[in-house]
Amino acid sequence: KKPIRNLEELLTAEGRDPSSVVRSLLFKTGSGSFVLLGVAGGGRADWGVVRKHIDERKLRMAEFDEVSEVTGYVVGAVPPIALPETIRVLLDNSVTEYDTVIIGSGVLGYALALASKDLQTAMNGADVGNFVKVENTEN
Repeated sequence: KKPIRNLEELLTAEGRDPSSVVRSLLFKTGSGSFVLLGVAGGGRADWGVVRKHIDERKLRMAEFDEVSEVTGYVVGAVPPIALPETIRVLLDNSVTEYDTVIIGSGVLGYALALASKDLQTAMNGADVGNFVKVENTEN
């Protein structure tokens, strides 16, 4: 038996879909506020859509040190819940495609599995919408 070295290997071994992992992407706006986007799978944020939704012209990924300073969690463990109220939270519709999702626990090396609907309930104040780029599959 091979040792399990990461979350993706664990999910595969348990028969779970690795794309059910919800990544927490933290952005800093031009006005200095922070926005967190929860997105499932390998979806990539559509910066233009996010900027328009939050009515900001400038947007960048938060720097490594800013993540822990602003969220209280280390990079790689940030959950999309239990965040300071100063952080605006967005949730991509990709999360609703899964019955069960995996989120950061706030502690590096640990994750939480919960029903997608329970995550949405816990993220009561989040704006839910289509915030990721749609891949063009046409040739």
